[in-house]
Amino acid sequence: MNLSTLTQRLHQLPGALREALFPVDRLHPNLDYVTWRQGFMRRRLNLSLRLGILAYLTFILMRWILAWVNPGSVPASWFAMAGTALLGLVICLVLHRRDLGRRYPALIFLGCSWSITLVEQIWATLRGVAFPGVFAWTLVFLVQATLLPMRWPLHLISQVGLLGYYLVVNSLLGLGEAAGSMWDATLWLYLFWFCAICDLSVFLYERLQRAEFSARQALEAEQEKSERLLLNILPESVARQLKQDQRTIAEHFPEVTVLFADIVGFTELSAGVPPEDMVRLLNQVFSTFDHLAERHGLEKIKTIGDSYMVVGGLPVERADHLEAIANMALDMQRAIAQFQTPRQTPFNMRIGINTGPVVAGVIGVKKFIYDLWGDTVNTASRMESQGLPGMIQVTDAVYTRLQGRYEFKERGTIYVKGKGQMQTYLLLRRME
Repeated sequence: MNLSTLTQRLHQLPGALREALFPVDRLHPNLDYVTWRQGFMRRRLNLSLRLGILAYLTFILMRWILAWVNPGSVPASWFAMAGTALLGLVICLVLHRRDLGRRYPALIFLGCSWSITLVEQIWATLRGVAFPGVFAWTLVFLVQATLLPMRWPLHLISQVGLLGYYLVVNSLLGLGEAAGSMWDATLWLYLFWFCAICDLSVFLYERLQRAEFSARQALEAEQEKSERLLLNILPESVARQLKQDQRTIAEHFPEVTVLFADIVGFTELSAGVPPEDMVRLLNQVFSTFDHLAERHGLEKIKTIGDSYMVVGGLPVERADHLEAIANMALDMQRAIAQFQTPRQTPFNMRIGINTGPVVAGVIGVKKFIYDLWGDTVNTASRMESQGLPGMIQVTDAVYTRLQGRYEFKERGTIYVKGKGQMQTYLLLRRME
């Protein structure tokens, strides 16, 4: 029988039995939980197999000492039985580390359980007696329920398989119980309730684990959502500092490039247009700018009404921040040309750029934002507010750094509030 045929046969098994034996990560809708459960089961199987091997070694050593002290007190066949069980556990441990064990941990579980319990029953059958190993059975079932509290049908299968062998095979062969076994109806009732309680505890534990896993997933999803919201407001490094409860966040950057952009005559353009339509359109425009900022590796600072502010060179410093902002400005001009108001009126923008030192940080405790301060910021704002519609106005510092790689047009000297007369230029395009 090939693997494909075996797989088809396994899929035809009843639901609970298939759930117990087959790799349910392909069958169960809650894939994340099943993946976690498979990993948990494999780790616990590894521990259980090692404990089982160690326990059998101690029993074998104890029996060997008894046989050495009192020859003939331990049948030689017992050592053959114990060695076979020990070999079964070792084989299960080896298979557990192979692909078979990774895909079918349920088979390793049953192999481990029956190596301890069923091998002893087969040994007793070969000796011509029905041996009720109540101590080994209850110990194995208790250890299984304690160390592997997952997939209760597996526990039931291991119990039914063992007791089924004991009842069916011994009955068919007409074997009686070993003398002095004290096996009576009371012990059968005890074993029934012992198995029932073990299975019930596994069932309840797994329900608890499933609920806890779902709650943990929901919590992680909310944390991830909160993280995304925070990163939409603040740079990642700043958000990390805030989460560490750092009260004051301020940093000096010796050289960055600041861009301000403003839609010309936005108030007049929005007159008579439903507010919802205008806000929706403005959102589309600024979302386009956000994508451009992300593409150029720039940090959006804020929007105020119809104004947009972006900076290059912080919070992570970069040598080409000026070029990145210049390219961003040119792309913004091309992008804004694709938009128009519901009345088919095209949008137009003023853009201002300046470069120099700034202080960046977060102030306040409520509705805080990451912002910039300094003369560089004020001058960039003046370049925009006193610029020309449809043009990118830059300071002499920007022109000096970019000339030769970008084409400029000299605007001349203009009066800038707080600065006096300043030489300014208009950025036209990037030179090929």
